[in-house]
Amino acid sequence: MADNINPGHYKHLGASCRECGIDIECIDVTRHMDFNLGNVIKYVWRAKYKNGLEDLQKAQWYLNDAIKQLEKGNGPQ
Repeated sequence: MADNINPGHYKHLGASCRECGIDIECIDVTRHMDFNLGNVIKYVWRAKYKNGLEDLQKAQWYLNDAIKQLEKGNGPQ
């Protein structure tokens, strides 16, 4: 049965915590970030396994938006 809530394209890296040996998934990283930067990581993380170029373009859009917000004095410092 497919896991539509946490699909495989977020689990593919096989990364794990050096100290505890627990596998690290995309959400483990992005939940600690603001919205734009979390989306950048999410789209880059899954690009090779889901939508390729489209995901990289989405990541670029969110990164550009984060930069614009910082230039305006908004967003995380």
